[in-house]
Amino acid sequence: MRVAFAGTPEFALPALTALLESHEVVGVLTQPDRPSGRGRHLSASPVKRLAEQRRLPLLQPASLRDASAQAQLAAWNPEALIVVAYGLILPVAVLTLPRLGCLNIHASLLPRWRGAAPVQRAILAGDAVTGVSIMQMDAGLDTGPVLLTRTRAIGARETAQMLQAALATLGAGALLEALDGLAKGALEARPQPQAGVTYAAKIGKSEARIDWRRPAADIDRQVRAFIPWPIAETMLDGERLRIHAAEVFGDHKIANALPKDDISPQFGAIIAIRDGIMLILCGDGSLLGVRRLQKPGGRVLEVSDFAHNRTLAGRRLG
Repeated sequence: MRVAFAGTPEFALPALTALLESHEVVGVLTQPDRPSGRGRHLSASPVKRLAEQRRLPLLQPASLRDASAQAQLAAWNPEALIVVAYGLILPVAVLTLPRLGCLNIHASLLPRWRGAAPVQRAILAGDAVTGVSIMQMDAGLDTGPVLLTRTRAIGARETAQMLQAALATLGAGALLEALDGLAKGALEARPQPQAGVTYAAKIGKSEARIDWRRPAADIDRQVRAFIPWPIAETMLDGERLRIHAAEVFGDHKIANALPKDDISPQFGAIIAIRDGIMLILCGDGSLLGVRRLQKPGGRVLEVSDFAHNRTLAGRRLG
């Protein structure tokens, strides 16, 4: 099948790679180069780098409402446009251009978690299961009919980065199934149900700050959901600390960790450093065990290295 591809980040690469192996990719759309890194030098997207490596026709319009971009897409004459984390709105003129329409890989089980950050929101909410939906795009926000879904459990220690990588691979396989079904006329899109709609708002940097009054389980999900960005953070003596790895300590471990005197520690208090783990008191009386953290401008450290020659027990994060 003749397909065009629209995508930008690393999440889109498995799908583009799969298409290159089994279909005719007639052109690639990706976002314009953006400044990145400390030097703010222009950087090509992962999809652009792969497209250039494979010598594919490439467009980087600032908007798909541009007539010249639409004309070039039409000249490619794709039977379908595959959209994976592209990041630009597709106007109706583009949505209706390919014979089979525009297909999107969305990293959730629609209609749950429509929107920009479905992976992070699923982890934050404590969802046990997620997956991918192959959707026929329409003018709404992830509201189009669904061709097929594939489910996957969310691991207890899984970060957003890990889960996104797994769903990218799962989505690539599901996309090939959907294209095969469409080509054979054996697959029909089903409207999304009205019940169960939730929205995955874009993650904001302000959400990274840890509130130690919350239960340890909530904070653990916050840490995992914000890897690789924006990284959950707290303050220690006026200095920011980013938390890169943590885990909840069960009730059976709390009694042995809490002080034996009559002092009642406050939420965010560092109870102890045990076996390379920083034990922190949280809002429901549970403990969060921090394993890796980072000071501003520094490298990620194991707690045992961070705590070397420091007295931390009794101090408070917040």
